[in-house]
Amino acid sequence: MAFPAGFGWGAATAAYQVEGGWDADGRGPCVWDTFTHQGGERVFKNQTGDVACGSYTLWEEDLKCIKQLGLTHYRFSISWSRLLPDGTTGFINQKGVDYYNKIIDDLLTNGVTPVVTLYHFDLPQALEDQGGWLSEAIIEVFDKYAQFCFSTFGNRVRQWITINEPNVLCAMGYDLGFFAPGVSQIGTGGYQAAHNMIKAHARAWHSYDSLFREKQKGMVSLSLFCIWPQPENPNSVLDQKAAERAINFQFDFFAKPIFIDGDYPELVKSQIASMSEKQGYPSSRLSKFTEEEKKMIKGTADFFAVQYYTTRFIRHKENKEAELGILQDAEIELFSDPSWKGVGWVRVVPWGIRKLLNYIKDTYNNPVIYITENGFPQDDPPSIDDTQRWECFRQTFEELFKGSFISI
Repeated sequence: MAFPAGFGWGAATAAYQVEGGWDADGRGPCVWDTFTHQGGERVFKNQTGDVACGSYTLWEEDLKCIKQLGLTHYRFSISWSRLLPDGTTGFINQKGVDYYNKIIDDLLTNGVTPVVTLYHFDLPQALEDQGGWLSEAIIEVFDKYAQFCFSTFGNRVRQWITINEPNVLCAMGYDLGFFAPGVSQIGTGGYQAAHNMIKAHARAWHSYDSLFREKQKGMVSLSLFCIWPQPENPNSVLDQKAAERAINFQFDFFAKPIFIDGDYPELVKSQIASMSEKQGYPSSRLSKFTEEEKKMIKGTADFFAVQYYTTRFIRHKENKEAELGILQDAEIELFSDPSWKGVGWVRVVPWGIRKLLNYIKDTYNNPVIYITENGFPQDDPPSIDDTQRWECFRQTFEELFKGSFISI
């Protein structure tokens, strides 16, 4: 394949997944520390991120890998509690500041563009103890944290992600409780957390726009995860509508308010309101944005950051018993084609990414799109035979080259 001039090769990491040093040099605990230290069936083999890849002490080795790979971009997340141990600017951990300053400076010295994520699932435990993302108070706290990062690192960072995959965290962390902080409020918690995350992101974007953009000349967005929903039967109206609901609930739930008009998709609002009525709720379980909030949220992204790994077939599944849950509200069922190869939940379906990018292009007025995550998992232990991985990337790029998506 002939890649266009200026094509960017990147890699992405997340603080809790790679840094280790969970209690080193003044870092405060985050929700994943608490979650994994409790152990239990939700924690795989009772493993923790206490050491992880050891990047906090082995950054120089990571840098060697980045240079060896010839990366042009490196996306990493900041551990909120390493900078601000209790989550607030009341106490600033200078050793944490020094650590991220070194990463940014080293990347720039070696011609690598830093792409910095402010929040990747690792809320300081002190803030979770005060309600976390279920509390509206988190909006102002997140804005102050974002302003601190913009002020401290923004003279060298030009690309910012406020929140990584809020759609995943809301469902897994505050609705089903499978991810930290492990809150299981099925049918309510995920929507409440999402409502606050959208407003927190928008506040942070406005802070950057009004206080830092003119001098720093950077860009701010949030990254959205999407499993491409393909109708099981493309000739079935029920399955077509189910696939539409699937992407509305999973993806447009966040994208439409931020990129279009400040409000949730109509299908989402009507589905949740209808189910809430059947369940005896006095009003919809999905909160409403005020008109002022809609104006504040609309247009608060400078580029579209998307994360794709796989595709699922979608079929209509009527919620006859009016059960609580996000999938139940959407009245959908997801499943894979047995012929799709892969590891774990990731099935290799390269054509899904092209369908997703076309959807973003057509639905969101042809925005600048950055693929901030895409990849292929390894078995444990990993095999030296990397055939499946490189074949996945080859097929993925073939699909991208069919469109006019690739540019940096």
